Amino acid sequence: MKEYNPENIRNIAFVGHGSSGKTSIAENLLFQAGEINRIGRIEEGNTVADYNPNEVERQISISLAPLHLEWNNTKVNIIDTPGFPDFIGQVIAGLHVVDTAISVIKSAEGIEVSTEQTWGFIKEKALPSAVIINKCDSEHSKYFETLEQAKELLSNDIIPVTFPAKEGLAFDSVVDLLKMKLVTYGEPGTKKATESDIPADLKEQADKLREELIEKIAESDEALMNRFFEEGTLNDEELKGGLKKAIINLGLIPAFAFSASKGVGLNSFLDFTVNYLPAPSDRTAAIAINKDTDAEVEIKCDPNGEPALLIFKSLSEQHVGELSIFKVYSGSLHPGLDILNTRKDKTERLGQLFVLNGKNRTDVSSLSAGDIGAVVKLKDSHTADTLCSKSLNVLLPELAFPNPVYRAAIKPKSKGDEDKISSGLHTAHEEDTTLNVRFEPELGQTVVSGQGELQLLLAVKMLKDRYGVDVELIEPRIPYRETIKAVCENAEYKHKKQSGGRGQYGHVVLKLEPQPRGTGYEFVDAIVGGVVPGRFIPAVEKGLTEIMAKGVLTGSKVIDVKVTLFFGSYHDVDSDEVSFKIAATMAFRKGFQDAKPIILEPIYDIDVKIPKEFMGDVMGDVSGRRGKILGMDSDENYQIIKAKVPLSELYRYSTQLRSLTQARGTHSTQFSHYEEVPKDVQQKIIDEYQKSKEAEE
Repeated sequence: MKEYNPENIRNIAFVGHGSSGKTSIAENLLFQAGEINRIGRIEEGNTVADYNPNEVERQISISLAPLHLEWNNTKVNIIDTPGFPDFIGQVIAGLHVVDTAISVIKSAEGIEVSTEQTWGFIKEKALPSAVIINKCDSEHSKYFETLEQAKELLSNDIIPVTFPAKEGLAFDSVVDLLKMKLVTYGEPGTKKATESDIPADLKEQADKLREELIEKIAESDEALMNRFFEEGTLNDEELKGGLKKAIINLGLIPAFAFSASKGVGLNSFLDFTVNYLPAPSDRTAAIAINKDTDAEVEIKCDPNGEPALLIFKSLSEQHVGELSIFKVYSGSLHPGLDILNTRKDKTERLGQLFVLNGKNRTDVSSLSAGDIGAVVKLKDSHTADTLCSKSLNVLLPELAFPNPVYRAAIKPKSKGDEDKISSGLHTAHEEDTTLNVRFEPELGQTVVSGQGELQLLLAVKMLKDRYGVDVELIEPRIPYRETIKAVCENAEYKHKKQSGGRGQYGHVVLKLEPQPRGTGYEFVDAIVGGVVPGRFIPAVEKGLTEIMAKGVLTGSKVIDVKVTLFFGSYHDVDSDEVSFKIAATMAFRKGFQDAKPIILEPIYDIDVKIPKEFMGDVMGDVSGRRGKILGMDSDENYQIIKAKVPLSELYRYSTQLRSLTQARGTHSTQFSHYEEVPKDVQQKIIDEYQKSKEAEE
């Protein structure tokens, strides 16, 4: 396969709500460009982008899929992304490396929740963008109504470049406002597209929309604006140059009419992509950080520069190993090149290089700046790693993923599978870095967290399918804390055991006092006159440390307590470290119960972003979770509720929020502090802990 210069590369990502047709559009584009010889269908499970068994079974995209085609001597790299919110990390990774985001919207349904969510990421990244209004062949298609809604909810800079000649079941042609032609498409699979004059009944509408397009282009450039005022229009050369510049400078967002199922709109879109969407070299240089000096370094899209790439996706394939998918930011790559992983300070040697169309890999001898490709069997490099020449030694801009919003604990159905579970979950994390895995020693559980229930269920399914391990997801234990509110002046315990031969004897008297929150544990040795010999003091302290780690009420860590050892006794023969350790443990347990013990629970800051019409239901639900509402902000058409909610009340909250808001609500969480549990809740927690202990025994 030939090598492409940055000027002849276009990197685009299809984003938007689930089932808007992103994968079907990509499939039709591949067919139209001759990359595949038949059009696959989602329902038949044979599309190029969705080849994973879970994607085929569920008929949704789960992972981003890198695709490519050639059109008019230009390579178009396409990143097809999932629309389901659990896999938003795949969208973020895709948007990180492309030069244009294409938001796909259903013509009948209009703007949906994931459309707005992904548009937020597009704005955040200041990406050039375009809009495809798909399914114009549906019975209830409303192209212009959806276009107006997109202008209102997404951006007022959206302007049509093509529009349907007829909508609904008869949709087979679009009016192209740049060519000022009617483009009519043949039956799906024929690749036939013929241009003709615009019919008389559409000419007035086409002239009006073209005038709006020209005005929008003129608005983006002062020289063009002056020219427009002087001449009343722009010539073809000014229009073409101004259009590309306006898109690059975020002043214009072109919109296209489409039917993925009928293959209508393809040619106009592909022509537009290669002629007007930005090449990697049209974008501003990436700003990297020099690993040695922390200084900012511009990484220009130059094939002759020092090589630099960023891995934005990893795939683990049986019989192949890990496949690292990357974008080349600078220089040229070839197999055998030694290149430094600057995050891990380890050198990698590049093996075979590929370009991908789903699971189909094509060998290439080199890849140039701006291009997207893949390499297998890197030893130490994974998603988000920068690889570059040793002389460059930079870190490219990082992938920024959202915090997890859904947690669950892994419970194996049989013993002895721990290594397989650990290996499998590590692989799942490499493939989707928003899936986090952590063993919590305090809880004695492996906790997985991510963006939603489906994401975690698929990780569990992968464990069974690939590793033959059966596990279930259960509610994670809560990392409660225990402390006291009162002083216990005299916590005494005498450990005395005599059973023939040498006995055991240890006697301590402790004082327990509460400390200010956050002060921690303090031990004071106040022994006078050697009533407890100095050699046994460390054993006393060790016993206290161990009981405080285990807790008294719920098996949770004890915090913010001052313990003073001020009296005791010993036996010349029977006293030893073990005896004093036991005595300290039991004295503390007794004194703790007498000092008004309380349980503290973790409280999380939560921001809930919802459409205004769901305010009442969501606020009521937050209050029902013992949440304290702190205030509200507005974000265009959304309200953001700010609250503090106990972690114990947030299990499966993302699922409930989607149910309450017709899947239009999102939320983020962040640990805030620990707070005393109400009395009725405290007793319930203690009872549940006792029951679980009895069940284990």
